[in-house]
Amino acid sequence: MKTMTCNQLGGACEKEFTADTFDEIADMSKAHGMEMFQARDEDHLKAMGEMQELMQDPKAMGEWFENKRKEFENV
Repeated sequence: MKTMTCNQLGGACEKEFTADTFDEIADMSKAHGMEMFQARDEDHLKAMGEMQELMQDPKAMGEWFENKRKEFENV
């Protein structure tokens, strides 16, 4: 089991996600992001805006995602 925080995954808080695989962690992070979006959490909305900008460049987004996957593997 490995743990990463919302902040480590591009979010805005220190909520921890613990799972065996990076894909599981990513799913937990997405679900948390949806909760924060629905709650209109200002800090998370700002972080989501930054992620949306990154998504405009598929190559940059792919690199970001792979770097996070490597970070998970090294936790």
